This record gives sequence, structure tokens and C-alpha cells, in this order.
Amino acid sequence: MKYFFYSVLFITLLTACNNNEPKNPGNNNPTPGLSAPASISYAILKNYPHDTTSFTQGLTFYKGQFYEGTGNYGSSKLLEVDLATGKAKRSITLPKEFFGEGITILNDTVYQLTWKEKKVFAYTVKDFKKVKEFPINTEGWGITTDGKSLIVSDGTSNLYYYEPATFQLLHTQMVTQEGSPSFNLNELEYIDGYIYANQWQYPYIFKIEPGSGAIVGRIDLQQIWDRVKADDPHADVPNGIAHDTTTNKTYITGKNWPQLYEIEIGK
Repeated sequence: MKYFFYSVLFITLLTACNNNEPKNPGNNNPTPGLSAPASISYAILKNYPHDTTSFTQGLTFYKGQFYEGTGNYGSSKLLEVDLATGKAKRSITLPKEFFGEGITILNDTVYQLTWKEKKVFAYTVKDFKKVKEFPINTEGWGITTDGKSLIVSDGTSNLYYYEPATFQLLHTQMVTQEGSPSFNLNELEYIDGYIYANQWQYPYIFKIEPGSGAIVGRIDLQQIWDRVKADDPHADVPNGIAHDTTTNKTYITGKNWPQLYEIEIGK
């Protein structure tokens, strides 16, 4: 009986450990012959204050100015932010029935996604005046632009390319890692010909080749995330990538993070 008891106990503990293992964000079914994404290093160059009430859904720079979109029902906003202080220079609050998501700016027009409401709001960048509202067939998560199309994520492995003036869907691109679909694609930023995407609930930023949809690189933000959580236990997941083309500087933050980081991304 003693041996039987210890055998049952061992099997029970082994099963419990297996059930508590974290979900593997990698590719469990890689296609033979396809390389894993390269590990991309980064260095923190500077940090700036960030409003911890901002549930960050989107970051972007436009003509040297810094903009942020935030979420949560009743407190979703579109902001122009002073980089040095983290304080809003201008802001508007979305109606309480809308949960704000990612933002991008193209041709002096700000585009802001909403989450489950399947609406996209367009504003003039000069005064945040709402000029258009577009329907969308998916949830809205992240959005960026390659200078021609608007590129949207919806939390799946897909990226959707839209025509800016009409928000007509042009095509859908599946994002893959070693040949298998990725998942949880969130905030997006277009940098030097590649799409960078936060992976929701994980510390990773993916570098995506637009033509193929292949993830060719991965940045691991676990160390910086651990540092942020040690400073502020209320800080949520990493989310927010912005690239200032006028200075060639890149910035990252997270939902309710107390800091915004200027980083240098390796090759």
C-alpha cells in the first residue's frame, strides 16, 4: 500500500505541475526548414514619465508630436502628450459606450479603433475634430500605416489592410512563426519597412515582414516588465510602440505603466 500511495502521489503532483505550466507563446508545430525568429536585442536610452491612469492602447508620433490612445469604458481618450512631462497637452474623451483601442495618423487624419463596437473614428490632427466614422467587420486592437494603407490587428494572427479614405478592406495577411499562425497580435508600429507588434499577455514584440507575414525577429521585454511591476504592482501588460521618423527614435510603454522608455533596437 505504501508504494501504491507514493505512486499515486507522484502521478498527482506531476499532473498538477503540467496543468500549471504557462501557455507556450512559441510555435509548437514548426515547419521543417523554416528558421525561428531571430532574437533582437534592445537598449534603454532614456525614460520619461507616463500617466499611470492611461490604459495604453496605441502610441504614435506625427510631425514630431507624440499622441496616445487609451482604453476602458468611460475613460477612453485620444491625447496629445508632452513627452518630457507625460502630461496631456490636448485630449478628448470617447463616449462611455466605446472602448478605445489603437491609433495612427496619416495625411493629417487621426484614426482610432474601438474594441468590440466595430467602429473606427477619424479626427483632424490639428484640433481632434471628429470628421468620419467607419464600420469594421472585426474587433479593433492595433493600427498602423505604411504610408499608403491602414494596417489593423484584431487579436488573432491576421493583419488587415484598409484603404484610408473609405476604410474598404484591401486584403488580409496571416502572420506566421516558423510557418504556423501566430496569435494575440495587438499594438502595431511600422518601422523601416517592417511591422512591429506587441503580443498581448506576453513580453514580446514581433518584427514582421509585411510581404510574407513571417515573424523574422522577436524582442523580449521580460526584464523591463519585471522592473516596472516591481516599481508599480498595478502596471499591466506591455503595450505601445511608437517611432519618431523625424529623430529616428523608438519608444515603448505598457498599460498603466509609470514610465515611457526610449529604446535602441538591435538589428
